[in-house]
Amino acid sequence: MGGRARALLYPGRVTTISFARGAPAPECLPVDELADCARAAVERDGRAVLAYGAGGGYGPLREWVAERHGVEPGRVLLTAGSLQGFVFLAQHLLAQPGQRVLVEGPSYDRPLKILARLGAEVVALPMDDEGLELDALADELRRGGRPAFLYTIPTFQNPSGRTLSRERRLRLVELAREHDLLVLEDDPYGLVRFEGEPAPSLFELADGEAIVYSSSFSKTVAPGLRVGYFVLPEALARPLEEAAVSTYISPSFLPQATVLEFLRRGRFEPNLERVRSLLRVRRDAILLALERELADVAAWNRPQGGYFLWLDLPDGVDAAELLARAHERGVTFVKGSDFFPSGRAGAGSARLAYSFASPQEIGEGVARLAELLPAPARA
Repeated sequence: MGGRARALLYPGRVTTISFARGAPAPECLPVDELADCARAAVERDGRAVLAYGAGGGYGPLREWVAERHGVEPGRVLLTAGSLQGFVFLAQHLLAQPGQRVLVEGPSYDRPLKILARLGAEVVALPMDDEGLELDALADELRRGGRPAFLYTIPTFQNPSGRTLSRERRLRLVELAREHDLLVLEDDPYGLVRFEGEPAPSLFELADGEAIVYSSSFSKTVAPGLRVGYFVLPEALARPLEEAAVSTYISPSFLPQATVLEFLRRGRFEPNLERVRSLLRVRRDAILLALERELADVAAWNRPQGGYFLWLDLPDGVDAAELLARAHERGVTFVKGSDFFPSGRAGAGSARLAYSFASPQEIGEGVARLAELLPAPARA
């Protein structure tokens, strides 16, 4: 029975359905294969992977990443998830409080929190269905004073699921060159594509110049391994590796060696295809549920890949207030305002992660949310 046609009853404790967790579903994780890879890595290279080593990470994996991106291994920094690399980069570039950093509006909430702690002036630039609005970027760059950097997630963006069009990618690279703007391209989701043709990365379009490229094996292999990486201009590679050394001497080599063994065995592409298949079913399930439950009252985008979509709630519905009531009904999501630096931006929107819940839970969760909307808004 559809969500609107029934009165949902919640006797006792309600199992929470999470649209907040931007993590792969448990069945996406290749547990047995990774266990065997970890064992093989220790047996093959135990004295190296169980000891301190280079601050930039496990050498053979650095070489694999470098070859994939056409750079020297010294330009690759392996980190405890790509967010750790973001910390190193932001700390290095933001020497003084009040320096300007440009981000998409909305943007991934964790970097926003890091930038706030560092005292940056964070400027959120508007987006539309084709991604970052480049006229707004051009206007901001003409405002005066070069920003420390632009942070962008151009493919299947967190939180919106939007993808920057090829035409805008080309113009963004041109603007970066014209204004000597450093761009941090965060690309953890780009390989998790369900349909459509992939666009080249900003890093590829710029021939590796003035673009810092960041990615991770968290969304394609397993988040608990905490293996991310940065491909850096030569001028930034050494100081960021020095920051890593001063922070933790060297990263954990065992997870990095485990990932490398997984890659060497040829398991990456088959596993990626399996992840795509599992998440595509979930993307389709949430689109179907939204169409069934909220077609006449709300709006959302249709991502071609990744983990998230952006839901614009009915007029007058505050996401924070809805979230409080949703918790009581056993549904959770992340309110849109968390993805903006400040103010009321995003107050009527929500990020829905479809990656973790099962297709059945997704349908039930959307139905529960629909029941919480005011009757006039759903009429």
